[in-house]
Amino acid sequence: MAHYDVVIIGGAVTGSSVAYHLAADPAFGGRVLVVEKDPTYQACASALSAASIRQQFSTAVNVEISLYGIRFLREIGERLAVGDERPVVDLHEGGYLFLATAAGRPVLEENHALQTRLGADILFLEPEQLVERFPWLAVDDVVAGCWGRTGEGWFDGYGLMQAFRKKARSLGVEYRATSAAAVVTEGGRVTGVRLADGEVISCGAVVNAAGRGGREIARSAGCDIPIEVKKRMIFTFKCADEVRNCPLLIDPNGTYVRPEGDGFLCGSAPPEDRDPEFDGDFTVDWPLFEELIWPTLATRVPAFERIRPGRAWAGYYDMCAFDHNVLLGRAPDVDGLYLANGFSGHGLQQSPAVGRGLAELIVHGRYTTLDLSELDPARVAAGRRVAEKNVV
Repeated sequence: MAHYDVVIIGGAVTGSSVAYHLAADPAFGGRVLVVEKDPTYQACASALSAASIRQQFSTAVNVEISLYGIRFLREIGERLAVGDERPVVDLHEGGYLFLATAAGRPVLEENHALQTRLGADILFLEPEQLVERFPWLAVDDVVAGCWGRTGEGWFDGYGLMQAFRKKARSLGVEYRATSAAAVVTEGGRVTGVRLADGEVISCGAVVNAAGRGGREIARSAGCDIPIEVKKRMIFTFKCADEVRNCPLLIDPNGTYVRPEGDGFLCGSAPPEDRDPEFDGDFTVDWPLFEELIWPTLATRVPAFERIRPGRAWAGYYDMCAFDHNVLLGRAPDVDGLYLANGFSGHGLQQSPAVGRGLAELIVHGRYTTLDLSELDPARVAAGRRVAEKNVV
């Protein structure tokens, strides 16, 4: 029977970040195996998301996670170089722009105070300042906005994932293209992973980074976690008129848009009555674009009345139904099982800090840099929600 010190289930951006950080830790001398059922990554969330990063959260832990994330992305060529090859993820710090109506202004002010106290470069803008910076913006119903002057923007998420993967392999991490069927336990402790073909891999620790399959993997070890898988769609279009210096704009109703190449991409969460569990159907819901997204954008940016829709695609998010924040850390009542599930759309931007943190927890038994214990999965049983208000 093959033996590894750590088996990571899921080799996309989170799993590969954990693998890299484990292998790069001087205090770790063990063997790491990453089990990935689809090495093409064609349907994984890392490849299908809008791939952005922001510090505009309402909880300190999420702000600090992304402050580390932006530093990592800026230095990725040095951090994840393999020989003379330096990865490039095309980071564009165009900023997020959150808009607020009168009802939302107090929350915007509260969030801004927290973000700037922690060191984020976020400007609070009154309506006249918004129009001065973004003259194409309609602000009739807007009383304020917050814009990330630096440190926020978008990047090549697939490139980040592949850079983690390549660096991890260069440090001795092994990858196997196969499915994990279950976590094997004995006496409340992890002893291995059973693969889909029946083979059992012996190990001392398992990291559940299985994305939409994370709940089933956790359940196989006797640990139920409140993860739901939701379908999300991204639409692209080109605009007849020029809209210069467009940030990642978030309307008060949650609809977002940002530049992409010579056009734009956009999206929005569907209404609750049109947001069932993802069943594997990647069909695009075009009425969502026609009935909600485009009318919202055309009202907010009048130039977007004249557009030519382009391609669109569907992906999925593993959502934490408890509080829309990742379940991160030791699994309750299962020694040796570590969870990284329910990122709720924030997985790419959080992957550098999450990978580093889980590696610290496995190797050192505690967080040694950024304390991520607020996100511990035990908070579910305790009824302690991490109240993040800025969920996009």
